[in-house]
Order: sequence, then structure tokens, then C-alpha cells
Amino acid sequence: MTAQVTFMRKTVLALAATAALTACASRQIPDSGAGVGFGDYDSYAAERDAALAGQTGQSMTLPPAEAVSSQPLGGPGQPMSGTRVSGGTDSPSDIAAEAEAALRASSQTGAPPLEPASATPPLQASPGNPAPEAVNTFGISNENDFSAVDQQRTIQDDKARLAQVRSQYQQVQPTALPSRTGSGPNIVAYALESTNQPGQPLYSRGMFSSENRAARNCAKYASPDLAQADFLRSGGPERDRNGLDPDGDGFACSWDPRPFRAARGG
Repeated sequence: MTAQVTFMRKTVLALAATAALTACASRQIPDSGAGVGFGDYDSYAAERDAALAGQTGQSMTLPPAEAVSSQPLGGPGQPMSGTRVSGGTDSPSDIAAEAEAALRASSQTGAPPLEPASATPPLQASPGNPAPEAVNTFGISNENDFSAVDQQRTIQDDKARLAQVRSQYQQVQPTALPSRTGSGPNIVAYALESTNQPGQPLYSRGMFSSENRAARNCAKYASPDLAQADFLRSGGPERDRNGLDPDGDGFACSWDPRPFRAARGG
């Protein structure tokens, strides 16, 4: 009895599964390659391209060009013999024909032919408007050219000019030297009183005097004249307290008395 019940259950389940499969098979599976709202993608692409082409053609539409006719230069409003609308490249024969027709119309109406306008009108020399003089553009004097100078002035003119220059000449008379202020040492008087040459020792120096020390000390002064004045003020030339005259010639920091002697003539 139990075996029969089990067999019947299996039979019912098998029939139910068969019915379910039959129902699923009766349904139509959609085509995944078809476009949305179109039979296929190619139809959609063709319709999209057509729509875009229609929009582009509509936006690029231009109004028809107006016809332009050429008129003669001599008289406005008078038609030319053989007026035509410019719509292409003119041939040389057409251009020559138009130019000849324009000249003919200008001669009939009495209008003067057109001339190209120039930037500056030409100069017309006349007694009231003489020609401009030629200017030496190189800026070189012709004083050494006797023929040119002879045309510009005479010998009498040169004498008059020389006399005028001499009348303006003034000779400055020498004046007395200004009095010297201050009571410090006078390096000019010392240069004229001394007789030895630079580098010729006259005074003895201590064991601490050296060229290196003198170079460091001389670097403190702006000029040899100031160093010599300070050297004399500090007891020089016999004593060298600041170490400015290591060789003992009496001249500090390479100070040279010879220019002052030469000015006196000695």
C-alpha cells in the first residue's frame, strides 16, 4: 500500500514538471540584439543619421546671393556696353573690354580719368617757391675744401671773424694764494725743505718696524698726503710712532715729495 502511494506521488510530480516546461516553451524569448523601439540597431542608426543631417542642412541654409553689376567709373548710373553679373573668374579679354568701355564712357561724359593719389604732391619750383638747398646729410665739414670755402666767404670775412674772437678773449691775471688755515704740519713746506729721494734712509727705526706692519697701518688712510700729515704730526720724521715709515726716508706710506719740488722748479 505504501509503495503505491509513493508511486502515485512521483507520477503527479512528473506530470506537473512536464506541464511547467510546456508553458515556458510556449513563451517567446525577446531578441537582446534589437534596439529600443526599432526592429534592429541598423534601423535606429539610419534614422538618427537622417535626423542629424536634416538639422545640419537646416542650420547651414544661406540666403541666395544678390547679383552685382559693374558701373562705369566716369558716370554713375550709366550702363556699360555689355553689363554682366560677376559670378566667376574674369578672363583677360573680359577685363580689357570693361576697361575700354569705361574709358569710352568717361570721354563721352567729359569726366577726367582717375589718377592714383600720391602721398605728397610734387614740388613746383617758382620765384615764390624756390627749390630747397642741398644739405650735407653726412654732417662732414667742408672747411678743408678751398673751392667750397671760397664760395661761402672771403678773406675779409675771415679777418672780421678773427678780430671778433680776439676782442672777446680775456686773460685771467694770477691772484695771491689764499692763506692757509690751521696749525698742523705743512706737507708742501716739508717736501721743499727735504733733499733726499724716496727710499734713501736718513732716520733709524726700531726693531718692530716692518713693511707688513706699515702696509696694515697705511691702509687706514684715504691718501698718502693724509698719512704724511699724520706722520709729521706724530713726531716724524725723526720718530715713527704709528709705523708708517719702516725704511726711515722720512716719507710715510709711499708719499712722494718730487711733484712739489718740480712745481717749484727744483
